[in-house]
Amino acid sequence: MDKLKNKVAVITGGNSGIGFGIAEAFKNEGAVGAIVGRNHDTLNNAVAKLGDNFIGINADVTNIADLERVFAATAEKFGKIDVVVVNAGAGAVGTVANLSETDFDKTIDLNLKSVYFTVQKALPYMNDGSSIILIGSNAAHRAYANFTLYGAAKAAVIFFAKGFSNDLLERKIRANVITPGTTDTPAFEKFVPAEQIEGIKAHFASVMPTGRIGQPSDIGKTAVFLASDDSSFMLGAELLVDGGMTYLAK
Repeated sequence: MDKLKNKVAVITGGNSGIGFGIAEAFKNEGAVGAIVGRNHDTLNNAVAKLGDNFIGINADVTNIADLERVFAATAEKFGKIDVVVVNAGAGAVGTVANLSETDFDKTIDLNLKSVYFTVQKALPYMNDGSSIILIGSNAAHRAYANFTLYGAAKAAVIFFAKGFSNDLLERKIRANVITPGTTDTPAFEKFVPAEQIEGIKAHFASVMPTGRIGQPSDIGKTAVFLASDDSSFMLGAELLVDGGMTYLAK
């Protein structure tokens, strides 16, 4: 298993959920690098599971100085970077009738502005021919209740894959985006009372064309493809990894 042998990767939000699923898949294919997160405990636990080839960097992706520190530290430890996975983000729950300006600014800072500057601050440390992997959401395609603002931010992220690829043609750095649907991550715990989580997951599974919700490993396998030379002819593309939810669900 060496599709990513000796490739250096940085994964934001790599300490749990989809980000950790990607980090684990990368490790299994021979990559080294850094995972980035804000929670010390989950970051340390994730690094312990990944082993010696990954380091954890405690950082806030909405802080420009933190982003610069992340890429400088990774390059100092491992050398030039081959893959950047821009995964950190979170859903803002609410409607246009009740989300405040503060909610708006926090949501855009985390889900859109941080994506732009994560890529910008990574570029000086990246090899030509590298891969940038953005994480979208099928909320950009389906108008789910209470996810208007989050969905709009993710729709812009999907465009970034096209724009970044065009901006970076001379360096042969390609950007693509993975768009997950409902995925089994700790995010459920933030929005659903503990006693309701399993029932909510079962409901989502019942409306998914695949009959199940996604797993972080599903996204990890797709990220390996986009990080590897297998996808060298792809740039600006969106890969829907949502169990058919966007186009096939009723």
